[in-house]
Amino acid sequence: MLVRRKVCVLTGTRAEFGLLSCLIDELKESPAIELQIVVTGMHLSSEFGLTVTSIEESGYPISKRVEMLVSSDTSIGISKSMGLGMISFCEAFEELKPDVIVILGDRFEMFAAAAAAMIGNFPIAHIHGGESTEGLIDEPIRHSITKMAHLHFTATETYRERVIQLGEQPDRVFNTGTPGLDNIKKLNLLDKSEFEDSINFKIGDKTALVTFHPVTLEANTAEFQFKEVLKALDSIDGLRIIFTKPNADTGGRVIIKLIDDYVTNNSEKACAFVSLGQLRYLSALKHVNVVVGNSSSGLTEAPSFNVPTINLGERQRGRIKAESVLDCKPIASDLVQILNTVLTKEFAKK
Repeated sequence: MLVRRKVCVLTGTRAEFGLLSCLIDELKESPAIELQIVVTGMHLSSEFGLTVTSIEESGYPISKRVEMLVSSDTSIGISKSMGLGMISFCEAFEELKPDVIVILGDRFEMFAAAAAAMIGNFPIAHIHGGESTEGLIDEPIRHSITKMAHLHFTATETYRERVIQLGEQPDRVFNTGTPGLDNIKKLNLLDKSEFEDSINFKIGDKTALVTFHPVTLEANTAEFQFKEVLKALDSIDGLRIIFTKPNADTGGRVIIKLIDDYVTNNSEKACAFVSLGQLRYLSALKHVNVVVGNSSSGLTEAPSFNVPTINLGERQRGRIKAESVLDCKPIASDLVQILNTVLTKEFAKK
């Protein structure tokens, strides 16, 4: 008789679930696997779009919901959320008794889950280890999860070598690429008119997709930096802007307020979303002219669409980048200069 392995996939954010969706589909269809999905973090917060509903509507089975976010994005609030997460994850894992727990990335929710799994002696399979983001608390969190994990699936050979340098056994470290790129081939992306209808917003000859997160190892820089970004965007004639809002990181709420205020005052040329979802987000990459911000998607998915990325500030410093990614300080004058370059037809051809 076939013994089905219990594989428990954790997800705490909309972006992370999108990266995991192809893997989840494969696990769901495998006769050798009993799929468990544990949902936590922003998925369960109405403030961040209550994206658990989209998971349910897609027909995925949710085994457990782990409530852990407190209504604060201060360092104390994040630490309290991690404490609540550890308490709840240890109970969830003891009840579900998975054979392996799948964790992607480097967020504080996943650190709490990994710590609970390690103490409970539940093996961890870690995706996207070995990477470097020197401006974030994600950097030590990611490497800490690597040390707590048993199996490792990296996005490049360089990252695989870094995981091995951290002391992990080479035969347990696999360079499998980034799973998020599978969605580009799998999904039937929306054409321009379908995409415009889906967001109730017309894109133009010059359209930017903007995602800006706080740099968590910098103290109180989010407001100043994002005001500089808005100043630069506002100065480009004819530019239309699609904002996606930041995660529940320290300083995120001030960025959300600035976005809401900007869109309210500039509704003729800007729109904003808590979550576009995987289909609309990848469709946006297909149709916009430039990606602006400091999200990892500008370095991973965007280059596959031959769309340039203006990578702002220190958040992604240390990550491997394609030639289509241009680094820029979060200063209005610098950003305007690069925007005027990448929005030319000559640069688009390049």
